[in-house]
Amino acid sequence: MPKRSSQPPGLFNMLLQRYSSITILIIIAFSATAAMTGAQNSRTKPNPVRVAGLAPPTPSPTPASQPAEPEAEVVRVETNLVNTLLTAVDKDHHFITSLRAEDIRILEADVVQPISLFERETNRPLSLAILVDTSESQRAVLADEKSAAGAFIDSVIRPEKDRAAIVSFTGVPRVEQESTNDRAKLHRGIERVRIELSAENARLLANGEDPLPKEQDPSGYTGIWDAMWMTIADLLSKAPEGTRRAIVLLSDGDDTSSTIKKQDVIDFALKSDVAIYSIGIRDRDFPEGKLDSGALRKISDHTGGRAFFPAQPGELQTAFSQIDQELRSQYLIAYSPTNKNRDGTYRRIRVEVVNPELLKNKPRLLYREGYYAKASP
Repeated sequence: MPKRSSQPPGLFNMLLQRYSSITILIIIAFSATAAMTGAQNSRTKPNPVRVAGLAPPTPSPTPASQPAEPEAEVVRVETNLVNTLLTAVDKDHHFITSLRAEDIRILEADVVQPISLFERETNRPLSLAILVDTSESQRAVLADEKSAAGAFIDSVIRPEKDRAAIVSFTGVPRVEQESTNDRAKLHRGIERVRIELSAENARLLANGEDPLPKEQDPSGYTGIWDAMWMTIADLLSKAPEGTRRAIVLLSDGDDTSSTIKKQDVIDFALKSDVAIYSIGIRDRDFPEGKLDSGALRKISDHTGGRAFFPAQPGELQTAFSQIDQELRSQYLIAYSPTNKNRDGTYRRIRVEVVNPELLKNKPRLLYREGYYAKASP
């Protein structure tokens, strides 16, 4: 038989009550410490992220114990807005810098939209790519292009804010300088740009023969749309949100080898918020190909950029200067579309001047002509 316990009958219960009391005291102390730690953490919680384009809230004397506004609401407001940049030029080609929200209206699919934000943009960081055609049709004008591009870099790039990349292309693109804010590196990238034509292709073209197949030697070809796609995908789409993304293209627009279609590049640029500025230029004495002004105008007009066609070296410098001014003389318009469907469809937009006094100056408005709606997951 098991031994009977020799302890008094109430001793176990007394010990149980004593250790239970100690455990309760430990739990209370631990809870108080956790509460103090939580209070300290709540006091050091970072401020909510503010919506881009809106001024930060003014500090108020609200007690620290009052709960902050939920951050999720701020994010929802931002993602509902559609943004577009607008440039206005009068009949004398002067930038209009005094527009007000009531001077214009914006329409989506011919339906007037309520404007949520309208402000002049003069200080937005820039993310640029200078894209230079180095096919044989550019040989006589390349030196002027490089000189004007260098002056543009010195004028437009603010090292504390802006970045640019240099890309050359024939049948395939080549990054001469990755995106950087270092002007010296950009100048060296421009200096590396040179006409790319192999000796064999030069001989064939001189004899009036077709160049070698692109797979063997791409130097005899011009792949503009392929180069643009690569530039957007590998360089500009990686630029920080909120920057002004743009391509400055120097080419005659005569694409001979791209596997990607021009319309696909336009769509990709719109989805990536990239404007394309085209400078149509070529060696007038080069017998092959042509200046395809229609292609250059289309890809620029549809993405919110502009096409220029300089006839003289001085006009080339003027084109770069106008692009510089345009990037600094724009208005940001934001609206919450009345069509709330998240269906991924293309939405055409139109901006019109409604101020009768401004209409007397026959203003020209430059903006992207549409966007792709977000798609539901």
